[in-house]
Amino acid sequence: MSNSRRVPYFFNSDTKTSSWDPPEDLTDEQISKLPGNHFLKPDAARDAGQGEKVRASHLLVKHRDSRRPASWKDSNITRTQEEAIEILQEYEAQIKATEPNFADKFAELAAKESDCSSHEKGGDLGWFGRNQMQKPFEDAAFALEVGKMSGIITTDSGVHLILRTG
Repeated sequence: MSNSRRVPYFFNSDTKTSSWDPPEDLTDEQISKLPGNHFLKPDAARDAGQGEKVRASHLLVKHRDSRRPASWKDSNITRTQEEAIEILQEYEAQIKATEPNFADKFAELAAKESDCSSHEKGGDLGWFGRNQMQKPFEDAAFALEVGKMSGIITTDSGVHLILRTG
């Protein structure tokens, strides 16, 4: 169960990756036999936060004090939080240099550089409601206008840039 979204997710212990979607090679019957399957229901992620929803993408840079200092790019992240912020500031400058149409650059950098598994979708986290993300992330995402990017946001996961897309 995800601490940030409060919905179930799938974790591959061989590759050390997590996903909101079930592995493609598992049948519904196999999924129904997994531990915690009682948490699974259609559209669990969508239904977890009732009311207003936003859609956002993010670019995450983890550091050694992140709650899970590992990612698809690096199994043991050792950079400091200050170093993570400096890296994210460089990405922020690259993105802002392409204004006013910076969404493509944001997605490109998120796909290549983000420490989140959402990198596979250019950083897209999909639609989410209140109480599904860590509070600083949620507050920033809901405060942004569609098409606007946040400054650097710090959460237990690391440091983020957030782009509100819906």
